[in-house]
Amino acid sequence: MSKQKKRAKNHIKNEITKGIFTVLESEPTKAFNYKQIASKLEISDTEGRNFLIKRLSELGQKKRILEVSTGKYKALYVPETFTGKVDVNTQGNAYITTEELEDDIFVSFPNLNKAFHKDVVEVQLFQKQKGNRKEGKIIRVLERHKTTFVGIVDLYKTFAFVRPSDSRMYTDFFVPLDQISNAKHREKVLVSLESWPDDAESPYGRVTEVLGVPGEHDTEMHSILAEYGLPYTFPVEVEHYANQLDTNIYQEEIDKRRDMRDILTFTIDPKDAKDFDDALSVRTLENGNLEVGIHIADVSHYVLPDTLLEAEAYDRATSVYLVDRVVPMLPEVLSNNACSLRPLEDKLTFSAVFELDSEARLQNQWFGRTVTHSNERLAYEEAQQVIETGSGEIPDAISIREKGYTLRDDVVQAIGQLNTLAKKLRVKRMDHGAISFDKVEVKFNLNEDNEPVGVYFKESKDANKLIEEFMLLANRKVAEFIGKPRPEKTFIYRIHDEPNEDKLISLNGLVNRFGYQLNFRDKKALNTSLNQLLEDVKGKKEQNMVDTLTIRSMSKAVYSTQNIGHYGLAFEYYTHFTSPIRRYPDVMVHRLLQHYLDGGKSPEFTKYEEQAKHASQMEYLAVSAERDSVKYMQIKFMEDHRDQVFTGVISGVTEWGIYVEIIENKCEGMVRIRDIKDDYYTFDERQYALVGERKGKIYQLGDEVEVKVKNTDLIKRHLDFALIGKV
Repeated sequence: MSKQKKRAKNHIKNEITKGIFTVLESEPTKAFNYKQIASKLEISDTEGRNFLIKRLSELGQKKRILEVSTGKYKALYVPETFTGKVDVNTQGNAYITTEELEDDIFVSFPNLNKAFHKDVVEVQLFQKQKGNRKEGKIIRVLERHKTTFVGIVDLYKTFAFVRPSDSRMYTDFFVPLDQISNAKHREKVLVSLESWPDDAESPYGRVTEVLGVPGEHDTEMHSILAEYGLPYTFPVEVEHYANQLDTNIYQEEIDKRRDMRDILTFTIDPKDAKDFDDALSVRTLENGNLEVGIHIADVSHYVLPDTLLEAEAYDRATSVYLVDRVVPMLPEVLSNNACSLRPLEDKLTFSAVFELDSEARLQNQWFGRTVTHSNERLAYEEAQQVIETGSGEIPDAISIREKGYTLRDDVVQAIGQLNTLAKKLRVKRMDHGAISFDKVEVKFNLNEDNEPVGVYFKESKDANKLIEEFMLLANRKVAEFIGKPRPEKTFIYRIHDEPNEDKLISLNGLVNRFGYQLNFRDKKALNTSLNQLLEDVKGKKEQNMVDTLTIRSMSKAVYSTQNIGHYGLAFEYYTHFTSPIRRYPDVMVHRLLQHYLDGGKSPEFTKYEEQAKHASQMEYLAVSAERDSVKYMQIKFMEDHRDQVFTGVISGVTEWGIYVEIIENKCEGMVRIRDIKDDYYTFDERQYALVGERKGKIYQLGDEVEVKVKNTDLIKRHLDFALIGKV
């Protein structure tokens, strides 16, 4: 026998041996005879069967498998199995996070067993582990995270493939021509996973939507939404239903409500806002105290249970704010018209009305349905002008009207009164341990074609904080009103868990490099030092990086019926009551609040907890899409600045390169380690640095460097920089 034939035969025998263990360990409680094993391993030839019988006998004699009765075998080792979530990296390997194990389980690409990123799977630990790292293989996919993917079509004569845009997707989709939905070669599409036969290399897909030509603006914006399963249009039947609603306000409805139309009321919103879901009313009472009304659009009056509109609002759960557009939760007839608290129009509202003394101490409160009339619509810039000057004269440069404008004296006075109270409320909140997150928001000036022609940063000034404090007050007091009395009632809370201590220790290690220090003595000391850190970095080159790292060290705020308080705000009770036009949980809160005001009993919480989890998940997807749209626009902006040298800060260091954030516009890109030519660099995890082996040069987190744009990829939303050197 030739050496080649002998090697081939040995390979087959090794494969059969491995197959025996795979079959037995896949169902460790079950016994198999040779026929059952041969069938599972697809061994049909006589030589293969004979070797299988012989090998089973040998393994049984060597006590490597258990012969439970004549010719029937079981696995000797019962492998541990766990349920977990898949985290695929760009190399195609994965880590499985489980609730039972502290450490993740590493799964190499050949052992993924058709699992995709974020799928819920059953994973089996290998009997022999390499070093300290736990390793295993995925036995089965229990739950797909998603079944539709954005990709680009490669069209052939008799079939097509769709290559997913997500770098974590390691396989393309085979699509028969009758499932291509008129897509053209190299168009961007949405493909649905139909099946993945055992003998197929690629899953079978069906094109459900053609998104357009890659790189075109609308195509990429629609792709971002599609990647997260977010819609960008309303179904025709939902639009029709909404347009048929009677949005007139009748006396019969007014008679059921507290009529507050005669009290001075106004809105303060971004200058480009189209929906106004909150307004403030102000009047001075006879005792000198101030009555402040926080009036919220009564969306629940129009969005009724068990209707098409309700089902659509629940599915969306939130409006999505991309750089160049808003994808609303409700159709325009409601979001921009009937439910929008537009000036000089009567509106149905749900209100929280507070009596506050001169020190912003709460004397009385009232919650219920109202009718209000907004006397004035203000932009934040206009309200800020009033706060800074004490004057009602609005110059042309910041006016939302065609020309400058002079506000009524009572509006000017009311803004001043509210600002004074808001500052006192904020001081109390901070003294109580709240954390002041004023992260810089990147905004774009867009031309008529939605091309970015400039970058600016949104600052939170006194006018923004005025609105914020009164919204926080309403949200907190509504939550206390329902949550404090006993017995406990079913309600939707906005909760924020305490941060993970390991993440905070890691954060402290990072900020130490810039001369900052966290105090871990107790919770109050920690929060004080966090606030001091955020204050100290303001205006510094490292501000955005430190702000981002601090936020990442925090837990995520979510919706739940189980109240644990809100760590970041330092509130024992907190909910979302103030934005029902754009958040479904606020609609739920309005309904439950009215139910209890009417004397209703506490409903069973299970349904509400499921709805809260759904809303939290949809919020996460919406925020992810918003972040991607900012990244896309940053890359688009940088395309026109290829020859420009920028100063940036090293915002991240990895084994494959450094991330650099440009100081003047916050655009972040990567300098790949292979592109730094002056030395051979290695990653020093302890120092958060790349270190040159020959010259000892160090590129460390927080260092200032100069870069130029090397490559922009709008489709993958990736920005590459060429490193010029340290500043």
